[in-house]
Amino acid sequence: MNPSRVAHRAAPSHRLTAAGRVLELGARPWLMGIVNASPDSFSDGGRRPTLDSQVQLAEELLAAGADIVDIGGESATTGRPPVSVEEELARVVPLVERVAGGLDAIVSVDTYKPPVARAAVAAGACIVNDVSALRDPQLADVCAQTGAALVVMHTRAAPRERLHDADLYDDITAEVLGFLRERIAVALGAGMAPEQLIVDPGPDFAKTPAQTIRLLRELDRLHELGRPLLMAISRKDFVGALTGRPPRERLAGTLAALAHGVDAGAHVFRVHDVAAAADFLAVRAALSGASEPSRDLALAEELRHDRVTG
Repeated sequence: MNPSRVAHRAAPSHRLTAAGRVLELGARPWLMGIVNASPDSFSDGGRRPTLDSQVQLAEELLAAGADIVDIGGESATTGRPPVSVEEELARVVPLVERVAGGLDAIVSVDTYKPPVARAAVAAGACIVNDVSALRDPQLADVCAQTGAALVVMHTRAAPRERLHDADLYDDITAEVLGFLRERIAVALGAGMAPEQLIVDPGPDFAKTPAQTIRLLRELDRLHELGRPLLMAISRKDFVGALTGRPPRERLAGTLAALAHGVDAGAHVFRVHDVAAAADFLAVRAALSGASEPSRDLALAEELRHDRVTG
């Protein structure tokens, strides 16, 4: 059995419609694996520079337990100019075609540009992961017309803009709830159905580490919005601030945030380290009683010892 696809304590049940697919969320956590087709990603930029290597990564993530593959052609790294539509299309569309078509994967496209979203959905993506909070409302028009699902995220900053102000919010959870309600209304006004929407509190986006932590402590309040919750917590700045570790050394902290999100009833978790997250969820489910191991569960003999070679 795929280790991420075992029963866990249920989050609220939601049906998500996504360009002809119906995703039933809530019975267990879903893992969204990350494939960056941008050379300047904050933690893995340039490690998979070719289309073939990016497709291979997607295949590895799916084998490790990813339910969704999130493909992005522009990093959220701040302080750099946006990528042109033409360049982002060249990075994203061939990759979406091969992952959605060749691997038959559920694909999300990480973009805030309507032309890129439209082309990616035409290539096989069924979710648009918008980190701009519908800064361009035409993105909702694209999703309404194509039936794609849309991730509505909280941020007060423009894409690639750094906004860290310790005095920006009086009550950050109330701010996030109010903001997401208003953005949901924009999406519905464009003709989208509620069943097409996912909400994301936007950890680190226009938030200091302390503000992100305060928000995630009250994550369960976001269920008031009545839509499934996506948590993009992998290798984030708030984890690095707490642990004093650079991005690729933040796995333990990421798994702690994953556990918190499961406890709060989140539905989808966007992670780089899918295999480790799937293992974590499998062991957690067994020890909590959310899943019941078979009576003949046993360790394979070849896994009993590490073999020294060379």
